[in-house]
Amino acid sequence: MADAHQESPIKEEPPPPPYPSRATKPGLKRLLLTLTILLSFIAGFPFLLKSTEIYRSPLPHWSIESLSRSLKSNPPFLPCRFHAVFFSSGHRPDELAASIAAAMKKRRSAAVEAAVCGKCGAEFNVTVTTMAATDDDGEIGSLDGDDEAVDEMLESLLKRRGGEGGGGGRVYTVFVMEREGMRKVVVGKHRHAWIVGRVTESEAVEMIGGIFVEYFINGGKEGGEVIGENGEFMPVGADGRVVLSFSLLNADPSDWVYDWDFQKTGEIMMAPVVEALAPVANITLESQVLYHTPKSSLSYWDEKLRSYVFSIRDLPFFANSNEWHLDTSIAAAGRTRVLQFVVYVPSAKECPLLLQLPNGEISMTNGYISPTWGGVVVWNPPECLGPTQDPLAGRRNTGTPRKTIPSMELQKVFQVFVGQLRQLFGLKSSNVQTTGLGISNFVASENGFTEWELDVLFRHHACSNLDSCVTTLGSLSRLVQSLPRMIVMDEIGKQVKLSLEAASLAQNNASQGIYDASAVSSRKARALAEDAFFHPSIMSISYSSFEHYFAIYMPFFAPVSLHVLLAAAKELKRYKQERAKYLASRTCMQ
Repeated sequence: MADAHQESPIKEEPPPPPYPSRATKPGLKRLLLTLTILLSFIAGFPFLLKSTEIYRSPLPHWSIESLSRSLKSNPPFLPCRFHAVFFSSGHRPDELAASIAAAMKKRRSAAVEAAVCGKCGAEFNVTVTTMAATDDDGEIGSLDGDDEAVDEMLESLLKRRGGEGGGGGRVYTVFVMEREGMRKVVVGKHRHAWIVGRVTESEAVEMIGGIFVEYFINGGKEGGEVIGENGEFMPVGADGRVVLSFSLLNADPSDWVYDWDFQKTGEIMMAPVVEALAPVANITLESQVLYHTPKSSLSYWDEKLRSYVFSIRDLPFFANSNEWHLDTSIAAAGRTRVLQFVVYVPSAKECPLLLQLPNGEISMTNGYISPTWGGVVVWNPPECLGPTQDPLAGRRNTGTPRKTIPSMELQKVFQVFVGQLRQLFGLKSSNVQTTGLGISNFVASENGFTEWELDVLFRHHACSNLDSCVTTLGSLSRLVQSLPRMIVMDEIGKQVKLSLEAASLAQNNASQGIYDASAVSSRKARALAEDAFFHPSIMSISYSSFEHYFAIYMPFFAPVSLHVLLAAAKELKRYKQERAKYLASRTCMQ
């Protein structure tokens, strides 16, 4: 009985596993589905970036920077050669050349010195020769005949002796013929001048140096002023184009109505001017006739002059912007510059109308210029030039038919316009004696600009255009680099490359002294640079940084992406736990 009631030993059970048991292996379907959704989001991110990618044509930033450094360190100068010819013996050419070069440097240092750019360089290449007053064809003459004939004879002489006076030459020559009699100094329309009369060697040296510096280098500007400083000579548009708009204004058609034959007179007279300035600007002409265009300023009757007078202080108020509708050109688009040239026909109640200068004298041209705008000439009709008993009473010619300005009068008006155009380009309206060189005469050119004046314009325009080109390209380069998401079309890249090529060609032509070709290439370089900078694709789009796009798209993608990431993390954690249960269950069974 004791054995029957004896308790059997208790069997100890194994400890429970750390995880709940799992008899089957966990599936991968949920995990793969979640990871597939996550990977699809990750794989789609590059496509999103590609869809917002900005096309950028590569720009030669290094070439632009190199050109800028080159022009700043070595400003382009167009070399000039200076030659003096003495029609006498007994001179030492080498000593004379050194003396003339020293006189030129002295004058230049005393003048207002600007940048070397656009000048003939810091050093002067001066040569001197002596020759008899005869050539292979006979006597040269005394050089005191008709100035135009002497000018052409000397030009022919230079061509026969090596082509120095030819179209491609850039040699400036001064001839000196010592003889008894009054001294005469003439500057020709080509690239030479001559001195005739009683002159010592030292006087000749000073006069030759003065002519070289004052006229052949500086273009006749007083006080050493250089054409082009502060942009004063730039009436040319950024695209290299200029429109000369000629307007005939009838102040009051009830008095008289005048028309003009612009095609017959104006275009013929302006054609040589347009051709001469072709390397500097692409010039087009247009004309119009306007009516009911009174001036804004007032004039007063001068009994002594028997005319109505307006003074210099009235000029800012002369042009009536409310009635003078001049800006009607369809040819001037974009950055093209328009220069207005106005012929003002006054009404009968203020005719004749004269411009009085500050010194009290009456203007010979009866006109004035407005820088970068154009010029005005007041033309008084013949009807108002006769005496009148009542100067304050307007004379009415009601019913008078339309009249045409006489051809001779119109030629005089356009001669004034040519002088005004010269002033707008930085030259003097006409060459007069303004220095102590004792210039007797300047031989005028048929196209309004002498060859040495055109050389001055070509040199300074070439330099200014290159400087403007480099500034514009540099601004474009910095703008593109500062905006990584800025669209740069292939056309912009092509224009930049062509601009750099044209600038390089202009520098090459400048170093060889080919003034006109250098001006043409520099004008093309500037126009291409401006076209690239103001390309419509640049101006029409607002460029944003990558952070801006991130801020735009985050509200759309962040919530969804966050849920997908959390779901993937949760599913991965669940799979690990279920797999741990399964492995623990297999271990217990073993």
